[in-house]
Amino acid sequence: MSWTISTAIQTLEQLPEQPLITTLANSALLGFDTETTGIDTDSDAICSATLVCKFPDTSWQDYGVLPWIINPHQPIDPRASAVNGFTDEYLQTHGREPEQALDEIATVITLAQRKHIPLLAYNAPFDVAMIEHNLERWGLPTIQQRLEQTSDMLLVVDPLVLDRAISHRSGKRTLSATTYYYGVVPHGDFHDATADTIAAVELIEPMARLFPQISNLTLEQLMTWQRNAHEQQQESYMQWAARNGKRAWRSNWL
Repeated sequence: MSWTISTAIQTLEQLPEQPLITTLANSALLGFDTETTGIDTDSDAICSATLVCKFPDTSWQDYGVLPWIINPHQPIDPRASAVNGFTDEYLQTHGREPEQALDEIATVITLAQRKHIPLLAYNAPFDVAMIEHNLERWGLPTIQQRLEQTSDMLLVVDPLVLDRAISHRSGKRTLSATTYYYGVVPHGDFHDATADTIAAVELIEPMARLFPQISNLTLEQLMTWQRNAHEQQQESYMQWAARNGKRAWRSNWL
């Protein structure tokens, strides 16, 4: 169901803090996805974003959904426009000013983090870097800076890292391919921030059902487990590239 920013803030403020021994299968989750003017996290801007709050044992109709359309104040790359459907004219006419919209997004994420509700994003480094750099661009405190006030660390779930670690399948690992593999039915079209966010959030249930290592993963183990999984994936990729004479570079997770 659609939330207003005041409903989201009030709901999160009233929630008890999730214990860090909570398993991923039983955790509340705050899904996040962005549509952007391009793929450069240093220079491109968010033009659409959605946060989706999922509480345990709720169906998608009961998720708290917060969407934003944002005027990026820069042209959208035609390749990005072809994917997400936004045009410069539409964003200039319908988009909100970035200072207020980005601050609202960061406020909700920070409140959830203080309750130990993980931020879930498919290929999380992209969306996290994008929101942090956009906040910096407009002179706003980053999420990490807001969390440092309470000594909290960013808690993130990345279904892409989880899937690569557990499924050992061949083929593409786009969000659409991964949801198809796990039998998740999308609610809307892919490359729409809201539809993508709901689909990514709904991946956790079948992953946890099929793989005990995901079901039993606790919030306090979450970041270390994913960092280790990503590092193993990178090592395997580098070895494959060396064997096949391919140029490769090592990427970082969070």
